[in-house]
Amino acid sequence: MERRSLLRAAVLGGTTAALGGSLWRGAAYAAPAQPGTGPYGALGSPDANGIRLPSGFTSRVIARSGQTVPGTSYTWHNAPDGGACYADGTGWIYVSNSEINPGGGVSAVKFSSTGAITGAYRILSNTRTNCAGGKTPWNTWLSCEEVSLGYVYETDPWGVNAAVRRDAMGRFKHEAAAADPVRRVIYLTEDETNGRFYRFIPTTWGNLSSGTLQVMVAGSGTSGSFSWADIPDPDGSPTTTRTQVSGSKSFNGGEGCYYANDTVWFTTKGDNRVWQLNLTNNTYELAYDDSLVSSGTAPLTGVDNITGSSSGDLFVAEDGGNMEICVITPSDVIAPFLRIDGQSGSEITGPAFSPDGRRLYFSSQRGTSGSSTGGITYEVTGPFRV
Repeated sequence: MERRSLLRAAVLGGTTAALGGSLWRGAAYAAPAQPGTGPYGALGSPDANGIRLPSGFTSRVIARSGQTVPGTSYTWHNAPDGGACYADGTGWIYVSNSEINPGGGVSAVKFSSTGAITGAYRILSNTRTNCAGGKTPWNTWLSCEEVSLGYVYETDPWGVNAAVRRDAMGRFKHEAAAADPVRRVIYLTEDETNGRFYRFIPTTWGNLSSGTLQVMVAGSGTSGSFSWADIPDPDGSPTTTRTQVSGSKSFNGGEGCYYANDTVWFTTKGDNRVWQLNLTNNTYELAYDDSLVSSGTAPLTGVDNITGSSSGDLFVAEDGGNMEICVITPSDVIAPFLRIDGQSGSEITGPAFSPDGRRLYFSSQRGTSGSSTGGITYEVTGPFRV
């Protein structure tokens, strides 16, 4: 991972050799993250909400599926999934997808500067299996349908402007999206066992009504160089987008996606990997792979949603596993940040930080019941590195 300054030397035949020229560049990929002591220390005993947290952190329940959000008359949606936060004056808003079909959609909770809930409302309705998505630099939420020939919907977190379906972003089993303001593109993951990694280039940055959908082209390895190729038919019919371009790289179950500092990370649940694309030199590598943990038990399995903090830490949520959010530090150490006890039939979804980076929001999609009607949305507050 290029977040650290030193590259490992290539290990050949049990000896270490520093390589030069093109051979060195081909070998100069950092090793995937390894287990170690995280920046926040060990997890404590379960709190009143069943969440194990490091010292100094506390949790509270923000909303429960089928129940009114505290302090409001709005009923929270079932199966809460992907989410994001938006500054709102001195307060903020957290948006959350609903991964049900039919119905789907997105809800929002509004907070004051002290974190008190001041409102809750619907910003998208009558869609299908809204799983993850992504925040745009112009403060809209891209909600993605995780169904065959699914769409991306652009929504207003304030609920003022009507949601708009963005057909130009392609029809496939959408999962997550991440905006790159430098290259003025939106990256997109696809939740298929042979899914692809895409980018959408809007004709005009800030307007997603038209543009070009491209797919990543690369070899079959876990590191190397990559390029982009246009998708001839973004509507995915009769030929699926993932099979239209020869040489496009296949990924096993694309999930979360996050951009920062000329780098985009995305996860694949089929092989428990976190991938890293280094956008300044068009190379890719593994930031984490549970099968490449050098010793002990892999701390992160069921790899799913991903977000990051201003400190450079990545936070990766588990779908199953042992219901943890793990942190991957800039020094390539991975460790559990929190664990939810007693909810083995669920998954952790929608991790997102408040604008000041001091509160982390996420959901347990099926809660203690194991049903989509049992979702619980949480807030964790504490001394996050910012």
